Amino acid sequence: MHSDQNAIFTMRKEISRRSFLKTGLLATAGLALPVSSFARVADSLTPEKNLSFYNTHTGEKLKKATYWAQGEYIPGTLDEINYILRDFRADEIKPIDPQLLDLLHGLSRKLATNKPFHIISGFRSPATNSFLRRQSQGVAKHSLHMEGKAIDIRMPGCDLTTLHRAAKALKRGGVGLYPASDFVHVDTGRVRYWHG
Repeated sequence: MHSDQNAIFTMRKEISRRSFLKTGLLATAGLALPVSSFARVADSLTPEKNLSFYNTHTGEKLKKATYWAQGEYIPGTLDEINYILRDFRADEIKPIDPQLLDLLHGLSRKLATNKPFHIISGFRSPATNSFLRRQSQGVAKHSLHMEGKAIDIRMPGCDLTTLHRAAKALKRGGVGLYPASDFVHVDTGRVRYWHG
């Protein structure tokens, strides 16, 4: 009996040692990752991800939409998000890049809020993008909005500077500050920053 107890103690000690080493290796690997990659790893460990939206043009709301759970994106919820982020002018829907949703989820976590993102512009059809380009110098000819990889947002109770700073800290894509138009642009393109 005594030798059995010793064997169990030795086995527990070995498992504990392995767990400790594994945890240490994961932590070290995490430190070696760029900030954006580390944020993505942490994001993937979240049991579920949800977002809330308010479309400033249509008045539509989508509250606490769980778009990712148990390691998978949820097609039905993605459809709802694609709809609220549609080009309302042309009434066109395009799939939104899930990485953009993860960026927004990371941004809401960074700001420690579950308030809805106010949508100024989500997906844009080429026709709408051309129209807006004629109205403003700040609209890119090959905008990532046309690929479902960009969104212009504001958040109630959060000033633009704080929102802009938090989005930049994520280092997950492009971030533009447009104070005159009262929104922050975020996209999943290369990391870059600008003021509009």
